[in-house]
Amino acid sequence: MSLLAPVLLRSLRPCQYVLKVATTASVSRPPVATMASEVEKAQQASAAVKSQPTIFDKIISKEIPADIIYEDDQCLAFNDISPQAPTHFLVIPKRRIAMLDDVEPSDKDILGHLVFTASKLGREKLGSNGFRLVINNGKDGAQSVFHLHIHVLGGRQMQWPPG
Repeated sequence: MSLLAPVLLRSLRPCQYVLKVATTASVSRPPVATMASEVEKAQQASAAVKSQPTIFDKIISKEIPADIIYEDDQCLAFNDISPQAPTHFLVIPKRRIAMLDDVEPSDKDILGHLVFTASKLGREKLGSNGFRLVINNGKDGAQSVFHLHIHVLGGRQMQWPPG
Protein backbone atom coordinates (compact mmCIF):
# COMPACT_ATOMS: atom_id res chain seq x y z
CA MET A 1 0.00 0.00 0.00
CA SER A 2 1.51 3.36 -0.96
CA LEU A 3 1.88 6.18 1.53
CA LEU A 4 -0.82 8.12 -0.31
CA ALA A 5 -3.33 5.25 -0.13
CA PRO A 6 -4.49 5.92 3.49
CA VAL A 7 -5.27 9.54 2.58
CA LEU A 8 -7.24 8.48 -0.49
CA LEU A 9 -9.03 5.71 1.38
CA ARG A 10 -10.29 8.10 4.06
CA SER A 11 -12.28 9.97 1.43
CA LEU A 12 -14.22 6.82 0.54
CA ARG A 13 -17.39 5.76 2.31
CA PRO A 14 -16.71 3.50 5.35
CA CYS A 15 -17.96 0.31 3.65
CA GLN A 16 -15.73 0.95 0.64
CA TYR A 17 -12.82 1.60 2.98
CA VAL A 18 -13.33 -1.68 4.84
CA LEU A 19 -13.66 -3.55 1.55
CA LYS A 20 -10.46 -1.94 0.20
CA VAL A 21 -8.46 -2.73 3.34
CA ALA A 22 -9.76 -6.29 3.35
CA THR A 23 -8.70 -6.84 -0.26
CA THR A 24 -5.27 -5.19 -0.26
CA ALA A 25 -2.01 -6.72 0.92
CA SER A 26 -2.03 -7.85 4.53
CA VAL A 27 -3.26 -4.69 6.20
CA SER A 28 -4.83 -5.77 9.47
CA ARG A 29 -5.82 -2.44 10.97
CA PRO A 30 -6.84 1.01 9.76
CA PRO A 31 -4.16 3.46 8.64
CA VAL A 32 -2.39 5.34 11.42
CA ALA A 33 -3.71 8.61 9.98
CA THR A 34 -7.26 7.62 10.98
CA MET A 35 -6.23 6.81 14.53
CA ALA A 36 -4.11 9.96 14.76
CA SER A 37 -7.12 12.11 13.96
CA GLU A 38 -8.95 10.64 16.97
CA VAL A 39 -5.92 11.35 19.15
CA GLU A 40 -5.85 14.91 17.80
CA LYS A 41 -9.54 15.34 18.69
CA ALA A 42 -8.81 14.10 22.21
CA GLN A 43 -5.88 16.49 22.55
CA GLN A 44 -8.14 19.39 21.55
CA ALA A 45 -11.01 18.37 23.82
CA SER A 46 -10.79 19.75 27.32
CA ALA A 47 -12.24 18.84 30.67
CA ALA A 48 -14.10 22.17 30.61
CA VAL A 49 -16.23 20.73 27.81
CA LYS A 50 -17.55 18.11 30.25
CA SER A 51 -20.36 20.41 31.33
CA GLN A 52 -21.57 21.21 27.79
CA PRO A 53 -23.97 19.04 25.77
CA THR A 54 -22.14 16.52 23.60
CA ILE A 55 -22.98 14.97 20.27
CA PHE A 56 -24.10 11.89 22.24
CA ASP A 57 -26.57 14.00 24.25
CA LYS A 58 -28.01 15.16 20.93
CA ILE A 59 -28.26 11.56 19.68
CA ILE A 60 -30.08 10.53 22.88
CA SER A 61 -32.57 13.41 22.50
CA LYS A 62 -32.95 12.57 18.78
CA GLU A 63 -31.79 16.08 17.78
CA ILE A 64 -29.37 14.48 15.34
CA PRO A 65 -29.71 11.13 13.57
CA ALA A 66 -27.72 8.01 14.34
CA ASP A 67 -27.86 4.40 13.21
CA ILE A 68 -29.34 3.17 16.50
CA ILE A 69 -29.09 -0.60 16.96
CA TYR A 70 -30.40 -0.88 20.53
CA GLU A 71 -32.19 1.25 23.10
CA ASP A 72 -33.65 0.70 26.55
CA ASP A 73 -34.48 2.99 29.46
CA GLN A 74 -30.82 3.22 30.58
CA CYS A 75 -28.65 3.08 27.48
CA LEU A 76 -28.40 3.48 23.74
CA ALA A 77 -26.21 1.70 21.18
CA PHE A 78 -25.43 2.94 17.68
CA ASN A 79 -22.95 2.30 14.89
CA ASP A 80 -19.78 4.39 14.96
CA ILE A 81 -19.58 6.99 12.18
CA SER A 82 -15.87 6.29 11.73
CA PRO A 83 -15.57 2.51 12.14
CA GLN A 84 -12.17 1.10 13.06
CA ALA A 85 -13.23 -2.51 12.42
CA PRO A 86 -15.82 -4.22 10.21
CA THR A 87 -18.20 -4.06 13.18
CA HIS A 88 -17.83 -1.00 15.41
CA PHE A 89 -20.60 0.41 17.57
CA LEU A 90 -20.88 2.43 20.76
CA VAL A 91 -22.90 1.81 23.92
CA ILE A 92 -23.63 4.93 25.98
CA PRO A 93 -25.59 5.66 29.15
CA LYS A 94 -28.62 7.91 28.71
CA ARG A 95 -27.74 9.66 31.96
CA ARG A 96 -24.50 11.37 31.14
CA ILE A 97 -21.32 10.47 32.94
CA ALA A 98 -18.50 12.47 31.37
CA MET A 99 -15.70 9.95 31.92
CA LEU A 100 -14.57 7.05 34.07
CA ASP A 101 -12.80 9.48 36.40
CA ASP A 102 -16.24 10.88 37.29
CA VAL A 103 -17.99 7.65 38.29
CA GLU A 104 -19.50 7.44 41.76
CA PRO A 105 -20.39 4.38 43.84
CA SER A 106 -24.01 4.97 42.79
CA ASP A 107 -22.98 4.39 39.14
CA LYS A 108 -22.16 0.69 39.66
CA ASP A 109 -25.52 -0.46 38.30
CA ILE A 110 -25.35 1.58 35.09
CA LEU A 111 -21.72 0.57 34.49
CA GLY A 112 -22.69 -3.08 34.85
CA HIS A 113 -25.66 -2.57 32.54
CA LEU A 114 -23.45 -0.93 29.89
CA VAL A 115 -20.95 -3.81 29.93
CA PHE A 116 -23.75 -6.40 29.93
CA THR A 117 -25.46 -4.66 26.98
CA ALA A 118 -22.18 -4.31 25.06
CA SER A 119 -21.45 -8.00 25.58
CA LYS A 120 -24.97 -9.09 24.61
CA LEU A 121 -24.94 -7.00 21.42
CA GLY A 122 -21.39 -8.11 20.60
CA ARG A 123 -22.42 -11.77 20.80
CA GLU A 124 -25.56 -11.12 18.72
CA LYS A 125 -23.66 -9.27 15.99
CA LEU A 126 -20.39 -11.21 15.99
CA GLY A 127 -21.14 -14.67 17.33
CA SER A 128 -18.58 -16.68 19.24
CA ASN A 129 -15.44 -15.46 17.43
CA GLY A 130 -15.01 -12.65 19.95
CA PHE A 131 -14.84 -8.88 20.03
CA ARG A 132 -13.10 -6.08 21.91
CA LEU A 133 -14.58 -3.59 24.39
CA VAL A 134 -12.74 -0.26 24.74
CA ILE A 135 -13.34 2.71 27.04
CA ASN A 136 -11.14 5.73 26.35
CA ASN A 137 -10.64 7.87 29.45
CA GLY A 138 -9.24 11.39 29.38
CA LYS A 139 -6.87 13.13 27.01
CA ASP A 140 -4.07 10.55 27.09
CA GLY A 141 -6.65 7.79 26.71
CA ALA A 142 -7.81 9.47 23.46
CA GLN A 143 -11.28 10.34 24.79
CA SER A 144 -12.67 12.82 22.27
CA VAL A 145 -16.30 12.96 23.49
CA PHE A 146 -16.88 13.66 27.17
CA HIS A 147 -19.80 11.26 27.55
CA LEU A 148 -18.75 7.83 28.78
CA HIS A 149 -19.02 5.26 25.99
CA ILE A 150 -17.96 1.72 25.28
CA HIS A 151 -16.59 0.91 21.84
CA VAL A 152 -17.45 -2.62 20.67
CA LEU A 153 -15.14 -3.71 17.83
CA GLY A 154 -14.98 -6.98 15.95
CA GLY A 155 -15.35 -8.79 12.68
CA ARG A 156 -11.60 -9.35 12.25
CA GLN A 157 -8.63 -10.52 14.28
CA MET A 158 -7.78 -7.77 16.78
CA GLN A 159 -4.09 -6.91 17.24
CA TRP A 160 -2.10 -6.70 20.48
CA PRO A 161 -0.93 -4.43 21.91
CA PRO A 162 -3.81 -2.15 20.94
CA GLY A 163 -2.18 1.25 21.27
